[in-house]
Amino acid sequence: MATPEYVLRLREHIGHDPLVLVGVTAVILREVGAATEVLLGRRSDTGALTPITGIVDPGEQPAVAARREAMEEAGVEIEVERLARVHQLPRKTHVNGDLVDYLDLTFRCRWLAGDPHPADGELTDVGWHPLSDLRDVASDDLRERIRLAATGSGEAVFSGLSSSH
Repeated sequence: MATPEYVLRLREHIGHDPLVLVGVTAVILREVGAATEVLLGRRSDTGALTPITGIVDPGEQPAVAARREAMEEAGVEIEVERLARVHQLPRKTHVNGDLVDYLDLTFRCRWLAGDPHPADGELTDVGWHPLSDLRDVASDDLRERIRLAATGSGEAVFSGLSSSH
């Protein structure tokens, strides 16, 4: 995945020290008859099957970031319907040693237009999958993001690591 330019500039100053970044997960749904499908893509760096994800740019509204990522990664136009989950992910150490604390905002989104395809190279394959069969999704956490976006009550769920503060 391409590292945003502003993150590279920050890294020039802080090295590998922890950096807090806001990420978005766009759980994009569409109805096909009586069934619901979710748009998933296979990441080019790991091969993992995931919803559309990305980092919020400085000054960007998170819902706008979700729409932008859907267009950039999968070539689809979406409507962001609601915030489904706010989740502090465990600290990640990237292969280059960079430490990142991601705050993920998961949005329930509705597909509006566009044939899904790997638009920018971050995904090798993009397609619709039955919401009832998520066993190939990369992790329990990603399956939970999809579940909360698809079936939640409309209230955002706040979850993540407990804090000693």
